[in-house]
Amino acid sequence: MALLQFISAGLEKVAIPTTVHSDHLIVSKFGAELDLQNALIEHHEVYDFLSSASKKYGIGYWKAGSGIIHIIIFENYAVPGGLIIGTDSHTPNAGGMGMLGIGVGGADAVDAMAGMSWELMCPKITGVRLTGSLRNSRWTSSKDIICKLAGILKVSGGKGKIIEFFGPGVESMGATAMATVCNMSAEIGSTSCIFPYTEAMGRYLASTKRADIAKAANTYSTPLLTADHGSDAYYDEVIEIDLDALEPHINGPFTPDLAHPLSRLSDAVAKNNWPAQLSSSMVGSCTNSSYEDLKKVQHLIKQAKAAGIAKVKVPFLVSPGSEQIRATAEADGIFDDLRDAGATVLSSSCGPCVGQWDRTDVPKGERNSVISSYNRNFAGRHDSNSATHSFVTSPELATVFAYSGDLRFNPATDAVSVSTSPSAGLTESFRFEPPESSELPPAFLPGELRYQAPTLDNRSVQVQIDPGSDRLRLIRPFAPWQDENVHDMPILIKVKGKCTTDHISPAGPWYKYRGHLENISNNMLTVASNAFIPPTDTRCIGHAIDPETRKVDSVPLVAQDLKKRGVKWCIIGDHNYGEGSSREHAALEPRFLGGIVIIARGFARIHETNLKKQGMLPLTFDDPADYDRIAEGDRISLRGVQPGEMKPGKQVTMHVRRRDGSSWETHLNHSFHAGQIQWLRAGSALNHIKNVQRASGHHKSVGT
Repeated sequence: MALLQFISAGLEKVAIPTTVHSDHLIVSKFGAELDLQNALIEHHEVYDFLSSASKKYGIGYWKAGSGIIHIIIFENYAVPGGLIIGTDSHTPNAGGMGMLGIGVGGADAVDAMAGMSWELMCPKITGVRLTGSLRNSRWTSSKDIICKLAGILKVSGGKGKIIEFFGPGVESMGATAMATVCNMSAEIGSTSCIFPYTEAMGRYLASTKRADIAKAANTYSTPLLTADHGSDAYYDEVIEIDLDALEPHINGPFTPDLAHPLSRLSDAVAKNNWPAQLSSSMVGSCTNSSYEDLKKVQHLIKQAKAAGIAKVKVPFLVSPGSEQIRATAEADGIFDDLRDAGATVLSSSCGPCVGQWDRTDVPKGERNSVISSYNRNFAGRHDSNSATHSFVTSPELATVFAYSGDLRFNPATDAVSVSTSPSAGLTESFRFEPPESSELPPAFLPGELRYQAPTLDNRSVQVQIDPGSDRLRLIRPFAPWQDENVHDMPILIKVKGKCTTDHISPAGPWYKYRGHLENISNNMLTVASNAFIPPTDTRCIGHAIDPETRKVDSVPLVAQDLKKRGVKWCIIGDHNYGEGSSREHAALEPRFLGGIVIIARGFARIHETNLKKQGMLPLTFDDPADYDRIAEGDRISLRGVQPGEMKPGKQVTMHVRRRDGSSWETHLNHSFHAGQIQWLRAGSALNHIKNVQRASGHHKSVGT
């Protein structure tokens, strides 16, 4: 979608180094080789588009199977002291290399690609002081640091903040271990996350053929890449975590901030009546798919084999983070050991972490539990089954749980039964030992080359889009602001409770339509809860009451009906609306279907910016309790948003007309600055960019 927006800007080439990554479309089902082959066939037109558009506009293209974007960045582009933005919320992964990585929406990326200024509200700094050492720990890993922190700060506690780690405990971590922490910092809503430069980063740079960068970083480490002595006195807040006392954590289900120390998980399972028997265990994702992670898995599997346990107890899916990691792990015999134990080795892609899992072993609606080393565990996130209870933990715990098959298992205290004589019914008990760690291989193998370098001469390149495609369509500009649109707006839906971008624009099978705005808009809010429909009514999920006809139908169908009749509408949202992925479709879809305003108790950072970029008006209740006053059938009018009236920091007045004719008013807040108000007036940030280019005489139409 970012590429489609860039194409519509009419520029000849990108102004800064840019790469495109295809890591989301490979569906996990049979295993790496066959899954990749199927993807290349099923998604060929999307891959052809990405390849041709990259050639046309001077962009590097990492093809399907090359790896997950954040791992590719870490292996090839991350440099200490650098700044990078990416159209994925887990871009802070680069913080494991002392680089500031910030997740943004596609329109933000287009600004940078076009050579325009990219902006960010100045964040606060939260310092996390690590004492002790992970080397002294038994089952604890770097994943437990961020799982613990998520339990402290919750999903929105990092909003408007950069998390900066410091203290003696930092030195006990490898570069990819630090990247794990930074990667999952997206789950607390932080702007970014970063570690100071350490020798471990230098080792990683050298092992990935960037020794010259390591040499420069070592030279300037003290003055530039590590915090000054006493700087922690200037943090906005400081949180302390003692690694010697830190317990392994398992977070979930349904939210990544529901943190359970390992010793308390069994009680939580019993208390909440969560399914204790696991139906699957998974290792991988951009958070935990490094060589070090896979070596830990291998060591545990070797222990089990030596004890006489030949196979894992539940389906065990493992994905490497990149082609480089895959090739190295394959050569080291890691995957041979995993396959022998019954694991399915998946392709170097996101897979089940983002819902690309063709799961057939559990019927939709059946309650079950899965555990993984992923970062997110929202309802339906992995398998489109909202009854799947997903728990997040480290790769080593995910592995031992694959052998126990039970969430109540604690490897620090419990043993696994080993059948020594099945006919006689004789068994022995076996206790896992914490896995040994190998930070880096002797050398990384490159594997198969799946990178397409930018093309210098693009004059003859044509971007490939079939006019009749149901997968790809060029974007038409949105209409400019019209004053009358915010008068007497009906409410499409009053969202209740957690509403992530997965709720607004579900993933999984919908990924195939990410380049076709009209088609993907058919998923809008189809898994969100509507406060206007009683919870006892099964239609309370993904349905809305048509404000004109009173008919109950799916949210996108009601929105489409309103759009056909020229009725502009608004949405009422709850706390932290738009949490999770930077998925820009969650902002594009309501705009495309006729939405004008979203009024919420609060917004997640990236989603709020995405809404602004697409010409929508995100507003927050000055008094969050006013959310409860909004009733079905209400009509909303706004004052103070017209040209000349709307100013930074100035409140907006909301007038609510009830169905019975009575009315009430309250104040709303916005976070627009003067420049962003111009996006709103133009109809989108992209429209504004084009207007500026035309005014300066720099706009040039480029055909596809």
